[in-house]
This record gives sequence, C-alpha cells and structure tokens, in this order.
Amino acid sequence: MTDGTRNLVLVHGAWHGPWCWELFGPELESRGWAVSAVDLPSTWGDPAAGMRDDAGAVRDHLAAIDGPVTVLAHSYGGVPATEAAGPAVERIIYLAAHMLAEGESVITPLGGPWFPADADFAPGPDPEQALYPDVPDDWTRKAVGLLRPQSARAFTEELTRASWRTIPSALVVCDDDLSLPGLFVDRAIAQGMADVVRHLPGGHSPFLSRPAELAELVGEVTAALPVVG
Repeated sequence: MTDGTRNLVLVHGAWHGPWCWELFGPELESRGWAVSAVDLPSTWGDPAAGMRDDAGAVRDHLAAIDGPVTVLAHSYGGVPATEAAGPAVERIIYLAAHMLAEGESVITPLGGPWFPADADFAPGPDPEQALYPDVPDDWTRKAVGLLRPQSARAFTEELTRASWRTIPSALVVCDDDLSLPGLFVDRAIAQGMADVVRHLPGGHSPFLSRPAELAELVGEVTAALPVVG
C-alpha cells in the first residue's frame, strides 16, 4: 500500500488467536488504519512450535505488506514481534507485553519455568480473574471458550535480536494487570527499553474491555513516537 494507508499488524498473546481483536479491529479501521492480524503457530496445539516459529509467522506476514507498518503486540506476542520486526516496521507498540533482550526468553527474568521441564503445553492463569476481570460477561464467556493450548517451548526459546533497540517503541501498561508480572514492566521502564510509556486503566485485555479507548491511545502513541530516517 503506497497511497498513504496506515498499516497496523496485530500480534496476539499466548493462548489466544486473531479472534481476540474482533472488537478492537473495527475501532482501528474507523480511525484510518488498515488492520491485519498474525496467527501464531505456538497456539495451534503443536508442542514443537515455539517462539521462532511464531517469529517466522510475523516475519512472513510483514513481508506480504507493501509499505511501512506499525506493529501492536500483546503480552507474549511482544517476544516474536521483537524477534521478527525488520526495516519496514516504523513502530512497535507493546501492549501489556514482554520486552526482552537478546539471549532472553520469557522464563529468563522469572528465574525458570512455572511448568515442568518436560511439559508440552504451559498452563495459563485463571482467565476470568487474570485475563478478563473487567471484560463484559458475554465476551468473557466467549473468550474463555476460544482459548487455545499454548506450547511450553514458546516460553523457553531465546531471542536472537531485540528490535526495540532500533525501532521506535512504546509500552502500554495496564494499571490493573493481574496477568503480566510487574517485574517485566518495572525492568522495561528502568532499562529504558521503550521510547514512550503510557498507562491505561483496567486489566490485561483492553482490546475486549475498552477497545475504543485503546484505539484512541494507539493514535496518540504513534504520534508521540520518534520517526527514524
């Protein structure tokens, strides 16, 4: 797309799928974004699929888009987005997402896995309490029913690159987040991983609980981020 269209690629988190953007996508489109979503292989029920497979899916998706792109990654989705984002990516928005450095995996800052070393799939948090505490009841029920198995391997494979070092990046902190451990947020801010930090009220899944407010924030954040080149 070379006609001035603003491309936004959405990368979902662990246990989720592109379905999670159903309320958020239209809000973005109404604000002038051309929206598309990646489907991460590590949520397809294959324990052999890990972070590198997810990064490959993000990379392939980005390569099919003509023109500059903004990437918005949620939660675990920040990891493959960090690995995959290349020169065509103008900005990365980490939404309640992991910001990691080269050589790190999700479990590195935690000191080890919360699941057995030989586990095929990783157990998730209680979804109603940790993921959707402020999501309307009908969507909470729907989302819980659509959650997928998540390969444990996705949380143990290490990054080989950290694209936030060269691509302008923002971290959106959900102030009442009961899913993403606070140490990830504190570390990202203390180490200056994000060029811009913004706060949003509520829990871990604002794309379901406050999609219009989140879409407005995306516009504000992209305007605030520096432009490279």
